[in-house]
Amino acid sequence: MASSSSSGLTFKLHPLVIVNISDHFTRVKSQSHPRRVVGCVIGVQCGRTVEIFNSFELLYDDSTHSLDRAFLEKKQELYKKVFPQFYILGWYSTGSDAHETDMIIHKSLMDINENPVYVLLNPSINPAQKDLPVTIYESELHVIDGNPQLIFVQSSYTIETVEAERISVDHVAHLKPSDGGSAATQLAAHLTGIHSAIKMLNSRVRVLHHYLLAMQKGEIPLENSLLRQVSSLLRRLPAIESEKFQDDFLMEYNDTLLITYLAMFTNCSSTMNELVDKFNTAYDRHSRRGGRTGFI
Repeated sequence: MASSSSSGLTFKLHPLVIVNISDHFTRVKSQSHPRRVVGCVIGVQCGRTVEIFNSFELLYDDSTHSLDRAFLEKKQELYKKVFPQFYILGWYSTGSDAHETDMIIHKSLMDINENPVYVLLNPSINPAQKDLPVTIYESELHVIDGNPQLIFVQSSYTIETVEAERISVDHVAHLKPSDGGSAATQLAAHLTGIHSAIKMLNSRVRVLHHYLLAMQKGEIPLENSLLRQVSSLLRRLPAIESEKFQDDFLMEYNDTLLITYLAMFTNCSSTMNELVDKFNTAYDRHSRRGGRTGFI
């Protein structure tokens, strides 16, 4: 791998890409699968400037180091419908450095982009490092020991943000506990409360489960009153699968959608009335101006 690129391209990376890669890795790691994640980066290229706006996940096979092309083409088609101006610029992954196996994935994307970029995020925490743990690589053809080989070369980049991203990043930056233990924002406080409630419910269910197992094994005497309460609690669970529950749920869901649609129609009608009033005002002024000109 060479030290720096000589292509002369200027790369602009948006914070949304870094947030997406970090979120992808965090979700995979929380599922007890500490493996690398792979996805595509999309954006636009204007002349020698490459601006990376967004990214999406891909299905990756660790054993064969290959991508699910059917899934990639489907995601590409969906993104083209929403963002027709965006193109696949390359791919991303996680790790401390680029490896030879990464070139297999890199070459497989050359039929989509002849010169794809490789965005690598290092998920390991280094408190002494002040720079972002993100590296952008390009591929160049070098002659090594008389054989032409495609290798990764590191490229410099700058962080480019729009107003919406600056607001979002600032909001995420303040999502941290204060000195008193409560979160700094209402969203974080709400999520903390939900987490505490689920944690308490889980601990109580675990205690009840261990108690029933000990009662089944004969380690503690049977308590019929407790068993009746547990049986009553368990009989409530199939209630959400009954036909009456489904009918009530669908009715409430449809009422909510109806209210949402009415609010949308009201907003559209109000906007249309404002547009008609402005058109009538402009049309009346034009008619009066034309009448005076004809009279003169």
